[in-house]
Amino acid sequence: MSNSILPGHRLRGRGADSNLAGRFEATRRVAFDDGWDIAEEERTVRTELREERSRSAITWHKSPDLPFDRSINPYRGCEHGCIYCYARPSHAWLNLSPGLDFETRLIARPGIAAVLEDELRKPDYRVQPLAIGTNTDPYQPVEQDSRIMRQILGVLAAFRHPVWITTRGTTVERDIDLLAPMAADGLAAVSISVTTLDPDLARRMEPRAPAPKRRLQMIERLAGAGIPVRIQVSPLIPALTDHELEAVMQAGRDAGARFANSIPLRLPLEVADLFRRWIQTTFPDRAARVMGRVRELHGGKDYDPAFGTRMRGQGLWADLIHRRAELARRRLGLGSGLPPLRTDLFAPPPRAGDQLALF
Repeated sequence: MSNSILPGHRLRGRGADSNLAGRFEATRRVAFDDGWDIAEEERTVRTELREERSRSAITWHKSPDLPFDRSINPYRGCEHGCIYCYARPSHAWLNLSPGLDFETRLIARPGIAAVLEDELRKPDYRVQPLAIGTNTDPYQPVEQDSRIMRQILGVLAAFRHPVWITTRGTTVERDIDLLAPMAADGLAAVSISVTTLDPDLARRMEPRAPAPKRRLQMIERLAGAGIPVRIQVSPLIPALTDHELEAVMQAGRDAGARFANSIPLRLPLEVADLFRRWIQTTFPDRAARVMGRVRELHGGKDYDPAFGTRMRGQGLWADLIHRRAELARRRLGLGSGLPPLRTDLFAPPPRAGDQLALF
């Protein structure tokens, strides 16, 4: 595989080591030395943040594999840089690379909270829980300054709208003041992703995400505030992290999680080549075994997008993993799904100038 990173650029703290063009681009980029380069000081590839004005806020889903039918994405791309991230191919729609571009050329969506408010006020809107963090992390590092997720939560709290959040970003703790009252009314729950308890492995796979110990502290602080927390052991990587399944669930339960789940590794589209390159470079002694087990999970292919099996896998190993997860949850007293949230409290707040009802 040819590299497309320009000479003189250092990939410090990044997951992908290539920036190959996405599937919709007509050209390919290949970096090479033509002999004319002037020696320069090595430069670290830095994060760029651009803005997008949103015409809609809610994304609607019809997948039978998902327990929700609507979601919001405050950002496109994710600085955490997880090499296995199934959302990487979404960057190709922007004519950006699912590789390094995905974690360095981010798109923020300021103003999306106001768009969401307009959508929630529509007469035909029917409330069901919104999912946030199902594509890219709403609490990735740029949220600290952008505060887009906090604005979204402010709208949902005002409307008394239920929300499920998935994250591994510590900034979620900043919003406990919003989430705790919502959770007390049965309107909010949070999933924290913990793929491994090994800090060195986590740093290699998820270079800019919080360390495993820090994520367990997040669970403890959220649970301590009365917020239902699920520990999400996802993705579970065969021959690399699968042996930690029970230990991660135990650590999550000890930190205060009340629910747990696990989804095997998925490698859609460009993610397969990126992950294969990473595992061959980082763990050459087990790369063949890991990729062989991945193909076993997905019917002999790197990935099978078929509904019903894409998030569960198929075959003996998939059955074994799900049986282990079920037994661990039972032993630890953990629920298997997402906590149910209330929808009967939904009430759009009055706007300035609205005529209030007399009764």
